[in-house]
Order: sequence, then structure tokens, then C-alpha cells
Amino acid sequence: MQNRPLSPHLQVYRLPLTAKLSILHRATGIILAAGSPLVVWWFWAVMSGADSYAVAHGFFNGIVGKLLLFAWTLCMFYHLCNGVRHLVWDAGYGLRLNEAALGGKIVVGAAVLLTLLAWLL
Repeated sequence: MQNRPLSPHLQVYRLPLTAKLSILHRATGIILAAGSPLVVWWFWAVMSGADSYAVAHGFFNGIVGKLLLFAWTLCMFYHLCNGVRHLVWDAGYGLRLNEAALGGKIVVGAAVLLTLLAWLL
């Protein structure tokens, strides 16, 4: 038996956009689950009074806190938009290759746009 890579080998095979977005959907789900305790902490601090809120506000108002919240927001909107795309697919629409690729681009654009709108408004 020859010693050669299995097909398709990832060094020569380029994943289609839909495959990359599928992997990203799973990753954003994990990030949302991992980041949820921070959001819960934020809400808990609001309910717990001024001292607790001051601590949480100090963290989330810093650069690290803002970056984490921004990334969490982007993941949330991407996961939401891609979930809607999957519901459209479940209804039998957008299943052709060109439609699926276009839908993926729309999902990424919508997630970025919704994130920017949420942070700018």
C-alpha cells in the first residue's frame, strides 16, 4: 500500500463557502455558550445594586470587556442569521449551489450590519 494522503486532502482542497460557514456556525454556538456567563454576570450586577454594578461596569467599559461584548454580539447575530438561513433551507428554498453561496454572503453581511447597528445606535 502506498503512503499517500486521503482524498480530499485539505492542503490541496479548498472548502466551499457553505462548508466554512457551517464550521463557523458551530464555533459561534460554542462561543455564545462560553460567553453567556459574562452576560449573566452583567445582568446579575444590574439587579444586585450599585456596588456590584460598578464592578461589572468597570470591566465591561474597559477595552477587554468591550471587545468581548462586541465579539459575543457578532457571534449572536451570525448564529441567528445562519439559523434563519437553515429554516429557509428546511422550507426547500435556496438549496442550489449558487443560491446557497449567495445566502451565505447575505448571512455574513447581515450579521456584520446588525452588529454595527446594535453598537452604533
